[in-house]
Amino acid sequence: MSVRAGKMLGKYRLIEKLGRGVMAEVYRAYDPELKRYVAVKVLHSFLAGEEDFLGRFEREATAMMRLRHPNIVQILDFDHEGDLYYIVMEFIDGPTLKAVFKERSRMGQPFDPKETVRILTAIGNAVDYVHGRGVVHRDLKPANIMFTSEGEPMLTDFGIAKIVGAKRYTVTGAISGTPAYMSPEQGRGERGDERSDIYSLGVILYEMVTGRVPFDAGTPFATIMKHINDPLPLPRQVNPQLSESVERVVLKALSKNPDDRYQTAGEMARALQMAIEEELKKLGG
Repeated sequence: MSVRAGKMLGKYRLIEKLGRGVMAEVYRAYDPELKRYVAVKVLHSFLAGEEDFLGRFEREATAMMRLRHPNIVQILDFDHEGDLYYIVMEFIDGPTLKAVFKERSRMGQPFDPKETVRILTAIGNAVDYVHGRGVVHRDLKPANIMFTSEGEPMLTDFGIAKIVGAKRYTVTGAISGTPAYMSPEQGRGERGDERSDIYSLGVILYEMVTGRVPFDAGTPFATIMKHINDPLPLPRQVNPQLSESVERVVLKALSKNPDDRYQTAGEMARALQMAIEEELKKLGG
């Protein structure tokens, strides 16, 4: 069964394609019953061939619908039509953090300390919330952080890894992690736990305070190997204006050994708040 803009999928009219990834296409759609726009994530049909896919899809989508947090994109509905499985989410009419990074890099406008702590604290608390409910994201990255029209950061795609059978697709980096943001243990083919998400948050923080990711290479595999083997380029060598207190948060979050990282995302968020408050006091801000 094919899907394209203009067609109906269940009760939803697909308006326009917003993006396509390894596991799904995302559409802006219209819900005629509630008279509002929604986002519909349509999983690629080949995924439905996975063993126990239907049971896993229903189980994990139901768990995602139970998540209620002001900084998590709300799951509204899920269903399937033929071999098309889809998840309906609230529509966020704003850019991704990835797009914001690109625009700020073009304009030479890095994030200031207040913006950094506002965004990372909100996302860190959202991650802490879902971890407390037994859910690990496994693909935290700027493309999965969106902003509302009011500038509020929103996290999306929790639970997707379990739905599509992440174990099978580990080598692609598409589900269990994205190479530039992937923890060393994920790079070694391990499932990872909550601390893998904390490492990914550390990469995002590193990018916010330096303007670049810590490890990059010509191929996904080479990038993964850098996360596993290479020493971390010190943030203050990239951005000499960065305070030592914030650098310490980055270094702890990006420890190669999960035992040496923050053990909860809430702990990391609090440490960042304290570090930036210390920095602002020194600056008189």
